[in-house]
Amino acid sequence: MSIFHYTLLLFIVFSLTGCRAHMDIQGSTTIPQLEDRMLYLRVYKDGDLAVIDSTRIIHGKFQFTGEAQDSTVMANLFLGDESIMPVVIEDCPLTITVNENERRVTGSALNDTLFAFIKRKTALDAQMADLPHRESRMILEGRDHDEIIAELNQEAAALQAQDERLVMGFIKANMDNVLGPGVFMIVTSNLPYPMLDPSLEELITLASPHFLADPYVREFVKKARENMERQEE
Repeated sequence: MSIFHYTLLLFIVFSLTGCRAHMDIQGSTTIPQLEDRMLYLRVYKDGDLAVIDSTRIIHGKFQFTGEAQDSTVMANLFLGDESIMPVVIEDCPLTITVNENERRVTGSALNDTLFAFIKRKTALDAQMADLPHRESRMILEGRDHDEIIAELNQEAAALQAQDERLVMGFIKANMDNVLGPGVFMIVTSNLPYPMLDPSLEELITLASPHFLADPYVREFVKKARENMERQEE
């Protein structure tokens, strides 16, 4: 199965070096169960997830006003120990919305780009997840099962190819900002161990020096090459 089938619901964090950013992040939620819960902003640092700020939800509102380690950093918003969404922290005011049907960050171009991508990716994931339900409905309609499987397998392959083009295209288009390496980390973190399939091999071959110099990307590629060498021995 292609690694690009894995969902982007779990967003692990990523950062780039630069000047510190003074955070001005205002948030709101309409979910009653979140009242008085703690939220944490975490970034990837030295192979681990480090908390850079925390806050408590009070009357459906929360805010982060600490310092990020870099002027632009892709972080992850945690609800307790659960990762719930990514946040591109920049040195400008941001707004986080956490509702039943919407999780979004507004206030900067990078966040707009990221969440437009997430919306498209989520729509593809939903189509893929609906295929088993469609199979059940088609069976109830009395259609031949072999025909059903052939039709749905064709649709699944088309969705998989579309998903891969979306993810790979997004990473390639954003290699020189925090989004490309960040999504690369999200995709590869779901693998059982570092490995390079043909799509990732092509990506690394075409990657910019800036992308390849990223600490996570550099370490992942190094370990993946070592794993491939061991398999060949």
